[in-house]
Amino acid sequence: MKLTLKEEATGGELFLFKEEAGFDRLAFSKDRFNKYFTIAWNPAESQTVTIDGTEYEFPANSLLTLLFSQSFSFENAATIVAWQFNREFYCIIDHDSEVSCVGFLFSSTDHMFVTLSEEAQQKLQLLSDVFIAEFHTSDHIQNEMLLVLLKRLIIYTTRLARSGYLPVKKMNDERFHTIRKFNLLVEANFKTEHSVSFYAQQLCKSPKTLSNLFALFNQKTPSQIIQDRITVEAKRLLSYTDRSVKHITFELGFEDVSYFSNFFKKNTGISPSDFRNAATIVKEGK
Repeated sequence: MKLTLKEEATGGELFLFKEEAGFDRLAFSKDRFNKYFTIAWNPAESQTVTIDGTEYEFPANSLLTLLFSQSFSFENAATIVAWQFNREFYCIIDHDSEVSCVGFLFSSTDHMFVTLSEEAQQKLQLLSDVFIAEFHTSDHIQNEMLLVLLKRLIIYTTRLARSGYLPVKKMNDERFHTIRKFNLLVEANFKTEHSVSFYAQQLCKSPKTLSNLFALFNQKTPSQIIQDRITVEAKRLLSYTDRSVKHITFELGFEDVSYFSNFFKKNTGISPSDFRNAATIVKEGK
């Protein structure tokens, strides 16, 4: 089942997938013009999800959020319940004060698997049922009702993620928003700015302050987050485009091909050329 709402005036789109065996996303090919954010719920047994060519365990009774730039597929997509929307339907950046998820819930490097308690599963099931009912109700307030439901879903998912990923000791809002802003800045600037000092300056913090803040809830340092984001993009470009290593080097803000190759090998254990060849073999099934 694929339920669809399209706003002709704005180009806004909202989808709900349930029992759809072919549900996936290929951001560099068939879906390159469709910029959808995704919230996926696995109410069934644990299964494998492949994100940008890397396999992860998608635990039973958990949620996963994915950016519009990410490719993914599920081992058993028919058991997944998923929502997708584009920024024309609801722009999380423009409405960040409402949902407080930007730079936290949706990430290109850390895939947040949010474990659901029995109570949370029941609430999500109820919310999913209401979504389905509204999709089937064609009236003049359908769009508004579905938008309200989407906001509720994002806010509830953010609340669950905060409780699961932030320290037991409650992190105050200022620190939480600093983390989100850092991640958002990295997403916007990683191709040109590779140093922690740039992001620290943008946030009016010292690099040491940022490192101490991330240490409270994440084992990765700010520098590792920046490097991981660059590496993820490099993997995508090597796997899904025919751009040369030299082209990718300059696209990702490196001035020297050998330096980029050393950076990539240090972070992946393999050279860019060998990574591309391995990805080609996997896709062709050789």
